[in-house]
Amino acid sequence: MKISLAFILGLFLLNNATAEGIQDSAHAKKSLEIYRKVISIPTVKGRGKVPEMVNYLVSEFKNAGFPEGDIHILPSGETAALVVRYRGDGSSSKKPILLLAHMDVVEAFPKDWERPPFTLTQDDKYFYGRGTEDNKLGVTMLTSTFIRLKKQGFVPSRDLIIAFSGDEETGMVTTKMLAHDRKDLTDAEFALNSDAGGGQLTKEGNAVSYLVQAAEKTYATFELTIRNPGGHSSRPRPDNAIYDLADMLKKIQNYRFPVMYSDMTRDYFRRIGMQIQGELGGSMLRFSDNPEDKVASDRLAIESSYVGTTRTTCVATMLRAGHAENAMPQSATATVNCRIFPGVSVADVKQTLQTIIANDGVEFVTLGDPTESPISELREDVMKAVGKAVHARYPDVALMGYMESGGTDGMHYRSEGIPTLAISSIFMDPDDMFAHGLNERLPIKTFYDGLDHWTVILKELAGH
Repeated sequence: MKISLAFILGLFLLNNATAEGIQDSAHAKKSLEIYRKVISIPTVKGRGKVPEMVNYLVSEFKNAGFPEGDIHILPSGETAALVVRYRGDGSSSKKPILLLAHMDVVEAFPKDWERPPFTLTQDDKYFYGRGTEDNKLGVTMLTSTFIRLKKQGFVPSRDLIIAFSGDEETGMVTTKMLAHDRKDLTDAEFALNSDAGGGQLTKEGNAVSYLVQAAEKTYATFELTIRNPGGHSSRPRPDNAIYDLADMLKKIQNYRFPVMYSDMTRDYFRRIGMQIQGELGGSMLRFSDNPEDKVASDRLAIESSYVGTTRTTCVATMLRAGHAENAMPQSATATVNCRIFPGVSVADVKQTLQTIIANDGVEFVTLGDPTESPISELREDVMKAVGKAVHARYPDVALMGYMESGGTDGMHYRSEGIPTLAISSIFMDPDDMFAHGLNERLPIKTFYDGLDHWTVILKELAGH
């Protein structure tokens, strides 16, 4: 069939007009207003700015008609958490749905960035700023969706509860408080997390898949310290604390934890492999068929995007040593961060590392209180609702569950018996993701295309 240039031009103008119409809607304008404001507040550890963001969000919820009694500010040191309940009529007789996001972000220094990190800027393709992706997009979309639904007069069949934490990127103190200590505010049948999951696009903008995060690895950090009498640098000792520590770290670097898998991760690699194809895709398919295929697992082990789905990983992340440039070091300390496959205990990983380094002189300390969490079931009702939202954007894209290599608030709710699935509105090329890095950005198209994501899902799960 011959297609005229006029037809193509008309289609282009129609698409542009549709896009402009979406951006001009009241919901789009309010969402962008919230996005711009929350990104402007540097909610990083040590600045005490999370309460400022909480106060701003509270004003937005109150202006939208949420009663003060359903808005709860929970201070915690320099930070805070925020819980907002959207009252339903109880007609479904079901427990609430919990909705998760975090308000804090990783530090960003203006001198390192090409653009000001705490000002929302844009070019013709991207929004830029710290939190544009992780996770002020989630905060924005959940907040603006609540406001939109309230203005529409929507009355859910069950309560909907927003739980915004204030230190997910650091100690997760507010997350633990919400999940463990304030069940009176957060108890729910299940939780939906905005901080993970989402769609993958090719560089050409074609949808590869939509991932629903149903599990995440245990986050555990260890400190390894070697001590030494030290001495003058002009009289070197054969036992140098820095060298000894370096030897131990090389052993950890060269060790690979055993391959592990679940039905979910095997299905994930099968479906992703069919999409990616080529040499890497073939390795995924072979791993799916036989996780004991060493050639396949070794191939995946060199892919930073996929190695975490095949095994436990541990990596050195920080060092400190010595006290003077002209003195032998009296101590050397390394921080080793591990992401542990569900079903493997922190104690077992610690013992493995101690066996690998084989040095009885090392002080080996577990930092914090690691949380081990189970895999959540891919609920049929949630998958159906997410499918409706996703397929409105990309009709043929496949939905699949996956395990997150990183950590989110979801681990604490799972550990408390609240199944948690992460279903971000994001669709983007993985190579565009700079969360925690320099010049964090989000495709403008992704922002506007995702405006209906949570509205569709919540109406499907809590509508009449």
